[in-house]
Amino acid sequence: MISSRAMAFSDVAAELVAVLRGRGWTLATAESLTAGLLSATVADVPGASAVLRGGVVVYATDLKHELAGVPPEVLERHGAVSAETARALASGAASRCGADVGIGLTGVAGPDEQEGQPVGTVHVGLCVPGRGVWSQRLELTGDRRRIREGACRAAMDILLDVARVPGEATSGDGSAPGQAP
Repeated sequence: MISSRAMAFSDVAAELVAVLRGRGWTLATAESLTAGLLSATVADVPGASAVLRGGVVVYATDLKHELAGVPPEVLERHGAVSAETARALASGAASRCGADVGIGLTGVAGPDEQEGQPVGTVHVGLCVPGRGVWSQRLELTGDRRRIREGACRAAMDILLDVARVPGEATSGDGSAPGQAP
């Protein structure tokens, strides 16, 4: 198997759809800085409808709460660009869309810093059956397009790494969508 890091962007999306389909997992996204790019990238793959439930674009901070269910206290205490918000986005995406897996993306694509966070700061939140909810901080470089694409690529790579691990829970394990059993 070829490492996803050596694969083209569209090939990573195709591999992600195949692996999620094989696991019986569905996917939902809550995207801030990527503004739907991750969902669109997955949707470009033929057969994506077998796994992609949907997503929300929550570019504005108030919509992170309104559409993705991020608790207001998380936004007030940690800000829109934080690990806590990314995790809440991932959980909210899974819950609101009835998916097994949720991905939350928040960060700063530039040109200016936001909430004291430098350009290129990205938090990827994941909510995966049998693994719970966690996030990973990235520090990306480049212009807005490269940062946004890099965030999507990293989110797909992280989820692929997790979904490829044998023995993890599959859907139908009795847990609510997007929740660890």
